[in-house]
Amino acid sequence: MFERIDYIVERIDGDYAYLKNVSEPEEELKCVARALLPESISEGTRLAYEMFQYSIAE
Repeated sequence: MFERIDYIVERIDGDYAYLKNVSEPEEELKCVARALLPESISEGTRLAYEMFQYSIAE
């Protein structure tokens, strides 16, 4: 089974976004291509990662 992981968009830098894992905030930020993320994200947006997809968390 796939586990949901929640992230916060910490920083957007050009074509990449840097995400902080909410459950493990001491981890290094995860760099993700913006093409893989919902278009409407901004810094501070909360994302859910499930089944190899990012979506804006409700």
